[in-house]
Amino acid sequence: MKAARNAKLILADGTEFAGFSFGSPRSQAGEVVFTTGMAGYPQSLTDPSFKGQILVATYPLQGNYGVPVDKKGDAILDDDGIPKHFESSHVQAAGFVVSELCEAPSHWENGASLDAWLLHNNTPGIYGIDTRALTKLLREEGSMPGKILVEGSDDVSFESGILNHPVAEVSPKETKVFHGKTVGAQLAVPLKIALIDCGAKANIYRCLLNRSVEVISVPWNHDLSDIEYDGLFLSNGPGDPKACNKTIATVRKAFSRGKPIFGICLGNQIMALAAGADTYKLPYGHRGQNQPCVELPPHSPPASGGGSGGGRCYITSQNHGYAVREDSLPAGWEPWFVNNNDNTNEGIRCVNKPFSAVQFHPEGCPGPRDTEFLIDRFLMQCRGE
Repeated sequence: MKAARNAKLILADGTEFAGFSFGSPRSQAGEVVFTTGMAGYPQSLTDPSFKGQILVATYPLQGNYGVPVDKKGDAILDDDGIPKHFESSHVQAAGFVVSELCEAPSHWENGASLDAWLLHNNTPGIYGIDTRALTKLLREEGSMPGKILVEGSDDVSFESGILNHPVAEVSPKETKVFHGKTVGAQLAVPLKIALIDCGAKANIYRCLLNRSVEVISVPWNHDLSDIEYDGLFLSNGPGDPKACNKTIATVRKAFSRGKPIFGICLGNQIMALAAGADTYKLPYGHRGQNQPCVELPPHSPPASGGGSGGGRCYITSQNHGYAVREDSLPAGWEPWFVNNNDNTNEGIRCVNKPFSAVQFHPEGCPGPRDTEFLIDRFLMQCRGE
């Protein structure tokens, strides 16, 4: 075991946690948030929704199965240039906080230790702290600015970790077309799905392409005026949805086309704002792979391909710090899913148009993917079924 360098996690309220540095030996600020997932740190750390955040793992042991990377330590890409094992090509989180770090990982796909991978991505980590006490504090006081301060490195301010527009940083800069996989019998002309990528998890692309559709990926501020599509998909992404004013305006215009629209996570909030509803910041957010969500029965006959009747609870994967203010939904819109822990909104739908969105991740990677059928339902709407 290499000699450990002392480090501290310092919160904006003055609380300090002493530990040891791993990954990149540099100081870094960011919003301190926690995730309750037991596994999936390679996917969580590369999720663009964690951009600018210092991620706290509540499960004590991290790094035990290493990281699936190539010999250079980079993401392994498929033929479309999409990471096979990650949710983007590199680490997006500002830092990683763990209780116990495994330095001898064991897995047949392991290409690097968690320590070496974070170092390769210039991302600091801290281990050896009481993450249980830290999580209890964040649950009571809410997510807050913080910084990992590594012994021997320059100090940083809390303000240096604040990102003005994280979606603009993680969204692609240009339009790109992806052609779906050929799987059995498929339409002579595949469905064309326009995807507004506000920091989409790679598994959104995988799920769509594996269903033999053509994906037209556009940046967050694209107005779609030059795009012909059969359905519109609104991705996840980081930060305050109200900062995505151009995306909100685009979705509002898209309502008039009448084509099916489906949103995930940030996409749920953007759809709500486009419809005229409001959003707000949660005290500490929902992050993990174990959030129970109940599907509500429709108050009116659902749009084609819509709700199943309601009442069933699903275990979902989530990563969001904002939510839709349910009582602000305008006439013609209704809640679709609700979080069974705190009764916050987990999805909305239009009662007479094929517009719907969920706050959780049907394509969750790591899973569970119990609600992946919602993507199939959206594609059925696009086919007019």
